[in-house]
Amino acid sequence: MSAAADPQGPADGLDARLATVRARIDTAARAAGRDPATVRLIGVTKTHPIATAEAALAAGLSDLAENRVDALVTKAAVVPARWHLVGRLQRNKVRDVVGRAALVHSVDRRSLVDVLDQRARAQGCVQDVLVQVNVGEDPAKGGCDLADVADLVTYAAGAAGVRVVGLMTVPPLPGDGVTHGDAARPHFRALREARDTLRGTFPEVEELSMGMSADLEAAVAEGATMVRIGSALFGPREEGAR
Repeated sequence: MSAAADPQGPADGLDARLATVRARIDTAARAAGRDPATVRLIGVTKTHPIATAEAALAAGLSDLAENRVDALVTKAAVVPARWHLVGRLQRNKVRDVVGRAALVHSVDRRSLVDVLDQRARAQGCVQDVLVQVNVGEDPAKGGCDLADVADLVTYAAGAAGVRVVGLMTVPPLPGDGVTHGDAARPHFRALREARDTLRGTFPEVEELSMGMSADLEAAVAEGATMVRIGSALFGPREEGAR
């Protein structure tokens, strides 16, 4: 049911779900000996209507994300959140993202760095990005190979209009009988280790964007600084909504 057809509106139950997710982050962080404040909660409004993003912002969730550029453009025009692009970015869409998205999570190749750099310099700004890494070598997922991360970060460091501030990954789906957290944790650990190695040369590469609704505890345990949460906050996807 779309928000427009729901008489209770998109905010119904959101405060409680937001509190639950924040409590999960708090518990996981404290169990790992971390300060919960070091984990940024990003609400992914993918396929949900603008009213849902408005309700999330009103509830105190200032970081929101979209996986499609057109949806980000539409929502960012009316919802003054800190917007993240978490989906794949095509070069011909870069002009709509630079200066609009606070952080692009999905940079995975040199050619994309080049276009982002060119556009950002033309606009007189620096675009913050994360390098997306396909840690699990899943053909269904985007991202550069783990072995290529250092090369891509080094290449981007030479681009005046682009600033790599961390790494991102989406782990493969778990096999039968394995929980999302157990399956994802080795991939999250590998991303953290790659980040830690990079920081010896690039201390600005601090962020780890990893963890979603089903595996956020494993991500926080392995050092996530950002978790991207959709269904646990907003319910099932509303296909066709904008």
